[in-house]
Amino acid sequence: MMMSSVANPLRPIQVLKTGADEEKAETARLSSFVGAIAVGDLVKSTLGPKGMDKILLCEDRRSGKVEITNDGATILRSIGVDNPAAKVLVDISKTQDDEVGDGTTSVTVLACELLKEAEQLIAMKLHPQTIISGWRKAVDVARQALENSAIDDSQNEELFKSHLMNIARTTLSSKILSQHKDYFSKLALDAILRLKGSCNLEAIQIIKKPGGTMTDSFLDEGFLLDKKPGVNQPKRIENAKILIANTPMDTDKIKVFGSRIKVESIAKLGEIEVAEKEKMKDKVNQILAHKCNVFVNRQLIYNYPEQLFADANVMAIEHADFDGIERLALVTDGEIASTFNNPTQVKLGRCDLIEEVMIGEDTLLKFSGVPLGEACTIVLRGATEQIIDEAERSMHDALCVLSQTVKYPKIIYGGGASEMLMASAVSDLAARTPGKEQFAIEAFAKALRQLPTIIADNAGYDSAQLISQLRALHQQGQHTYGLDMENGIVEDISKLKIIEAAVVKRQVLTSAAEAAEMILRVDNIIKAAPRQRNPDRRGH
Repeated sequence: MMMSSVANPLRPIQVLKTGADEEKAETARLSSFVGAIAVGDLVKSTLGPKGMDKILLCEDRRSGKVEITNDGATILRSIGVDNPAAKVLVDISKTQDDEVGDGTTSVTVLACELLKEAEQLIAMKLHPQTIISGWRKAVDVARQALENSAIDDSQNEELFKSHLMNIARTTLSSKILSQHKDYFSKLALDAILRLKGSCNLEAIQIIKKPGGTMTDSFLDEGFLLDKKPGVNQPKRIENAKILIANTPMDTDKIKVFGSRIKVESIAKLGEIEVAEKEKMKDKVNQILAHKCNVFVNRQLIYNYPEQLFADANVMAIEHADFDGIERLALVTDGEIASTFNNPTQVKLGRCDLIEEVMIGEDTLLKFSGVPLGEACTIVLRGATEQIIDEAERSMHDALCVLSQTVKYPKIIYGGGASEMLMASAVSDLAARTPGKEQFAIEAFAKALRQLPTIIADNAGYDSAQLISQLRALHQQGQHTYGLDMENGIVEDISKLKIIEAAVVKRQVLTSAAEAAEMILRVDNIIKAAPRQRNPDRRGH
């Protein structure tokens, strides 16, 4: 019997470990696009002054934490994504928030729109490298158009101050504070102007206190600490010398749990307690040797040391949160100490007056006349925790954008005007570019036009009509025209005074293009096999 000359096909060689997985070429690219586009579509509806909010509900039923927000970075940080491309968009949103504070939704949506365009281009058999090459040319032209249209009025102090006020109003117009944007813009601007150009946002403290209405919020000079002095200690101190510490006051105290003491009699146990009290007393004496009249500790102080401080007429504040003492050290020009053997080497903080103040039903300590003159506190009030949390995020965005504008004072027109301006410049480049790159460049312009389109859609207006009008005006060179979302018309933005910081828009453009390019380069997704546990060592 003759054997068949055709050999059985070999089984595919297994390179990856069991549990590892690989997606190749088109499958990997499709997986990347779908994940990134899904994230973009999720936050798209929050864009613009008429954007909607999202409820973020914590899975932990016991805490039952609820957040209501339209801040792109907060939404993306809170949702759990498994898709690697989606994680890239989450990361660029976080970077945008850290760098310039605003534009977190815009950067995600622009990257998503670029990938939607890339999906169609790849379906037309354009190679990803050709698309990337066209995009890079488009980014250069768009950035140049943005720079050329930017205005710098920093030499005229009054005019620049009005620009800053308008930037704050524009930033807050898409937030929960939009109905009180003039009030909160003034609050944010006053806080930033106190920094005198230093742009150190650490000097601005935000305290949230439920109760009252949002317009009960106010800006207070100096520093507020949400703590109280100990029992029988002074409630008001003038010419304060503050020792700021991060030290355990019970270092030598035997902990009740996990300790076993064998004694011959109750008297011996009493001797141990006396010895512990003596060690605590020695530590208090070392602290008092610094000639301070206020002692602020990151950790607990306990009853006996508190009593000793009261006897010495020293105000002792315990359990000040770490951010609290870090900021207190900054504004009072002191240092955080943890050992007290060398009083001459420890720098004490100082301020003119420490006194108790009432905010709502809570008592706080106010540090007035601090060496860092620009230090101030914004106290936010509101009906619920969710409202105050969202107000804090909105104020943070406004403060970040204003501080960046003080540092880089160029401004541009908002309301979709700058996106249409960049799209117009990119379309002109596409018309002059021969070859397949032309499709990629035109797709970039189309993605830029999607931002004002989405803003109009979110307001319930006819975006096709508005964007076609806007595009025609920009082609005629009227680059100050954008969307008036109050009336649903195309209007001259310079009259409406909708102004944005150029640094924010530049960051949105470059970050979104880089993220989209990175995702477009992917042709393989390899998932590593999970680390195997050693069964012999289980439970050890």
